[in-house]
Amino acid sequence: MQQQGVECDFTGSDSWVILSPIEQSIKRKIEAVGVPLKDWDIQINYGIKTGYNDAFIISTEKRNEILANCKDADERKRTEELIRPILRGRDIKRYGYEWANLYLIATFPSRHYNIEEYPAVKRYLLSFGKERLEQTGKTYTINGEKIKARKKTNNKWFETQDSISYWEDFNKPKIVWGNLNLKGAYSYAPEGMFINAPSPFLATSNIAVLHILNSKIADYYIRSLGVTRNGGYFEYKPMFVERLPIPQIGLENLNSYPIKPSKEQEKEIEENVYQIYGLSLQEIDYMENRED
Repeated sequence: MQQQGVECDFTGSDSWVILSPIEQSIKRKIEAVGVPLKDWDIQINYGIKTGYNDAFIISTEKRNEILANCKDADERKRTEELIRPILRGRDIKRYGYEWANLYLIATFPSRHYNIEEYPAVKRYLLSFGKERLEQTGKTYTINGEKIKARKKTNNKWFETQDSISYWEDFNKPKIVWGNLNLKGAYSYAPEGMFINAPSPFLATSNIAVLHILNSKIADYYIRSLGVTRNGGYFEYKPMFVERLPIPQIGLENLNSYPIKPSKEQEKEIEENVYQIYGLSLQEIDYMENRED
């Protein structure tokens, strides 16, 4: 215990974290240079909770079938605007994603849709049974089968579970990531791409933020704020990611890199991030060679 002992200052109001001297130095430098994301003029939100993904998240084939069942061009146009491409957490990789050709029926309560204006969508949703889609929390018995409605809310049967008042953010450039991961893996997603909960997203066109989030420094700092689960998995909740300090100036060099850099460029980005936070050669060597 004496050999491994370290002195820590617990005089502040922050949660206690026991760190070695070099870890304390790195933490101080990160916090001295940056402004926590929560204090930027941006908002981290969770993706969409439908309450019943089997009905609201559909394949390309099912989307095409619904569109083919529209009675005229006007209904088809409205329906096309309602059904949006969506990413799941498993689709999101570091600096990229693999879209599974899935779509969301985006009937957000905050948009106050009239389902009668979307008869093809209405018929499709009713094929699951209205009792199953109701948001009452009730249990029904139909033909001897027990059917549980979605949890109780004030929303209508054809609407998603959450209100999604921030729906406009999905029409902006955004940084997305999987909620549970062995390491942080952040990607850029274009305007109009929706995200499924519990994956979070951050609406911003600042590419430097993407590069910093994917850095070893960011992952080190964010993971120090929570507890790692069995198997090394960490839950990258907004409450942790939003506390990462990021400088608001001096990021021009990082912004010059593409949203999907090459392996060589990733190394350059990592070196740039070390310089931005002012790490010494000894601290860089620690970050490069430490065990997770």
